[in-house]
Amino acid sequence: MTHHPSPSASPSHLTAIRDSYDTVAADYAQLVKNPAELDPLSRAMLAAFAETVRTAGLGPVADLGCGPGKVTAHLATLGVSAFGVDLSPRMIELARRAHPDLNFTVGSMSALATPDDSLGGILAYYSTHHTPPEQLPSVYAEFHRTLAPGGVLMLAGHVGGEEYLRLRPTEAYGGHPVSYESHLLPPDRIAELLNEAGLVLTSRLVQEPEEGAQRTVATFLARKPEPAAVIR
Repeated sequence: MTHHPSPSASPSHLTAIRDSYDTVAADYAQLVKNPAELDPLSRAMLAAFAETVRTAGLGPVADLGCGPGKVTAHLATLGVSAFGVDLSPRMIELARRAHPDLNFTVGSMSALATPDDSLGGILAYYSTHHTPPEQLPSVYAEFHRTLAPGGVLMLAGHVGGEEYLRLRPTEAYGGHPVSYESHLLPPDRIAELLNEAGLVLTSRLVQEPEEGAQRTVATFLARKPEPAAVIR
């Protein structure tokens, strides 16, 4: 069953995310690193994800919360068929302008216009932390619905320590006003929620803050299990 989001029915947190990223989009595109400039571990995890998806050959990768499309384009250079989805129309406009050969659409990861079992991979790269914790089960369930059996999820972003941390910034990316919140969950809680959604965790990398950075980063690889073989 394919879900189609209704803009008029968007929860308030989605409206805040959309409006905030429309506001910061131009400076965000300038300030956020290109994937080639990331640290070696982050680049390696993206490469491992791309190789796993490419080898399985189960379908395209959806880059959810793709922003201006830098990581979507990076996946394409790694031999993966990838497309991007983002709540922010302005971000999608910038992505299409920078990467006219790729497909980018406005949409919500909580209600994807994607058929069941159709994706070889999902990348959620620093894009789920604005989702309130109570909404994550439905988001992860949508990941499970759209992934093909054997398909791979890569989820990466800032995490909390042993306790959940809620942040309410008032400005970002060059001093622009924002109204979203950030929800930093402990890595164990994220792993637990992925498991509850029916996704099998295959790898977890936790990177302590680099010099000058404040937040711990965690990257998860998980797989949608294939149906068990029927023994006759």
